[in-house]
Amino acid sequence: MDPVVYTPHIGQSRSYWRDAVLGINDGLVSMALLIVGVAGGGLTRSQILLTGIAGALAGAVSMGTGEYLATKSQDEVFESEVELEKEHIEHFRRQEVDQLFEMLNDLGVDPDDIEPAVAALSRTDKVLLNSMKVLEFGMVKTERRRPAVAMLTSGGLFLAGATASVVPFVFPLTVSMALMIAVILAGVALFAVGVIKTRITRTNAVRAGLENLLIAGAGGVIAYVVGRLVGSSLA
Repeated sequence: MDPVVYTPHIGQSRSYWRDAVLGINDGLVSMALLIVGVAGGGLTRSQILLTGIAGALAGAVSMGTGEYLATKSQDEVFESEVELEKEHIEHFRRQEVDQLFEMLNDLGVDPDDIEPAVAALSRTDKVLLNSMKVLEFGMVKTERRRPAVAMLTSGGLFLAGATASVVPFVFPLTVSMALMIAVILAGVALFAVGVIKTRITRTNAVRAGLENLLIAGAGGVIAYVVGRLVGSSLA
């Protein structure tokens, strides 16, 4: 039997995997749906290209700024909670220590070990505050997300994902040919993103890739049909 090989954790980058997956998936899916929809509506290649470029830039800016503001707001909420916790420790220290007992008990710590553990974790106000930040609020320094990094990750990868559906319309191809290439590129990219994600999640690569691809594919069919219907009604 082969020995188990130690696998290190991925480190602080795990805090931004949500931004990365959301950004590139959103760019791939939303832009593919937009392109398929307007192509179904009968637009010319240059009109589709202009729509795609505008949509990609607008989406990247929206995604990036939205993630920045959301992350910054969450950080401000945590900081507000920390300030309130300092006040609680200063004026209601006994209640905070009692909370430590309850939390360690909920974690399954042996009753005989709880009292010495609480004594160590509440030895000073600073230690007690740090203990409560982790146990009560889940605030671990290495897991804190920086708004600027979250913004660049989600916005940048949205733009990268959107490129797959836009690039084919740069070349002098027929709309149907450019659309086919765009759909193939977006499909391959969606499958690849699902597979790459499993390097971290350690789930089935094929299943994850197909899940990504099928969800987007269903949306693409709907977008194309709606585009055809709207285009016909406006003709």
